[in-house]
Amino acid sequence: MTTRAELPARKPDWLKKRLPESGSLLRMESLLREKGLHTVCESALCPNLGECFERGTATFLIMGDVCTRGCGFCGVAEGLPGILDAEEPGHVADAVALLGLRHVVITSVTRDDLPDGGAGHYVATIRAVRARAPLATVEVLVPDFLGRMEHLDLVLHVAPEVFNHNVETVPRLYPAVRPQAVYERSLAVLSHAAAHGAGLVKTGWMVGLGEREEEMRDLFEDVAAAGVDVVTIGQYLRPSKNHLPVMEYVLPEVFDRYREWGEALGLQVHAAPFVRSSFQAGESLVQALGRSAEGHQSA
Repeated sequence: MTTRAELPARKPDWLKKRLPESGSLLRMESLLREKGLHTVCESALCPNLGECFERGTATFLIMGDVCTRGCGFCGVAEGLPGILDAEEPGHVADAVALLGLRHVVITSVTRDDLPDGGAGHYVATIRAVRARAPLATVEVLVPDFLGRMEHLDLVLHVAPEVFNHNVETVPRLYPAVRPQAVYERSLAVLSHAAAHGAGLVKTGWMVGLGEREEEMRDLFEDVAAAGVDVVTIGQYLRPSKNHLPVMEYVLPEVFDRYREWGEALGLQVHAAPFVRSSFQAGESLVQALGRSAEGHQSA
């Protein structure tokens, strides 16, 4: 494994992206500001922002842009969030309708300050989207709700087509990467969702943080045992000098090997340097539905 000291001075060629067309960016940013909306694309400094905005898609970040947790990898600001905006679900739904989205991804900051962790706000947003865009499928990327399954059940009850909760990294690295989270709690969230009627269950993690290959094998086995259907794996890229350093630029062929490991366990795996939880999420759902149909036909 490459150590931090051995990292090249410049990012390798496979981690370079073309600049997006500026007009597309401005149009999307104008719509979001008009509706007072946030996106994880912007708040988390996602490298795919330009490509997604150019395609007219975005991952909506609800409940503000300040998180009650301070993860070592995440570009979202940590602090004391403001009060919930009761109009936000309607604004998200309006944006979905204006953009003509067929697949809607909704995530949030973690709101440990709220009695239900923000589960009710997820429900209101999903219902508003379905009222304005009844043909759109909905994907949620939720926090762990502090392991309170009764709050998780509120979200599951409105049956999003895709339920996502990220484990983010291997258990050994949690104290540095997710100091306010618990690996076993995240697995319990995924397992509960799979056992209680979630449509497609999804999780994801980053590589390049110092994980070992044997830990990756264990992680695949854990999420498969929890009932996960889809896994996303991408290269960790440091949002700023105040965040955890990149320990390794993982080679594309290693991502291919990880994909093979997961597929051998029956998982649908998206593994490549720029893969992120919600990047091309609609295409991922179509692929999953195709796999499911094939499975029924062969049964």
